[in-house]
This record gives sequence, structure tokens and C-alpha cells, in this order.
Amino acid sequence: MARQQRISTETHDFYIDLVFYNYLLKCFVLIDLKTGSLTHQDVGQMDMYVRMYDDLRRGEGDNPTVGILLCGSKDKSVVRYSVLHGSEQLFASKYRLVLPSEEELRLELQRDREEIDAHQDLRGEGNDDSEP
Repeated sequence: MARQQRISTETHDFYIDLVFYNYLLKCFVLIDLKTGSLTHQDVGQMDMYVRMYDDLRRGEGDNPTVGILLCGSKDKSVVRYSVLHGSEQLFASKYRLVLPSEEELRLELQRDREEIDAHQDLRGEGNDDSEP
């Protein structure tokens, strides 16, 4: 549905990397791409995006919004302790049927990262992970 979709509070603009609508599950799927290691701030940011999207965009008959963080690496403890209670409803059993495996996503992210790095090397750019 969108790439770098802006979602705003009263004083700040935020940008969701990718927004999809899954017609099988009848829910929005928000994806945030992180090239580095996952942090608890990333998890909190995605939680905010999901809550805002549910409040501002989810329609009657839609299931709760799903947030997916794709990152270069993760610390299992950060993941375990950063997930808020009440956020367990992520439809994991349904998504195993329609999404690629974790390994396939990891390999695709790795391929994309290598391609970005190669492109930046050709252009002589550094690694800048800033938001728009």
C-alpha cells in the first residue's frame, strides 16, 4: 500500500518503512527495516506505530494491525524483554502459512544489505542509517 508512509502525532511525523494490507487475514501489516542490531527503542517504536495505526486507520471488520521488524541482527534477550504484555496477538500461526520462513527473510535481508553496501561503495557513500 505504501512505502515511507507518514503517520503523525500533534507535534511529530514518523515514517513507516512499508505498509501492506493482508486480504487473507484482513489486517494491516507494518514493516520496519533496520540495518543494524535490534534495540528496545525499535520495538517500542513499532508498538507505537501499531497502536496508532489501529486507532487511526483500522476499519470495522479489520483484525488488529501486525508489526514486523526486520533487522540485521538481534539479541534474544532484547526481543524477549522488549515485547509489551498484551502484544502477543500477532497471528503467528496464520502467518506461518502465508509468509516466508525466518531463514528466508534473513537471507533476503542479507542479500539486500550486500546490494546496498555494494551500491554505496560504487558511489563512494558512507553507511548512513538516518530517517527521511
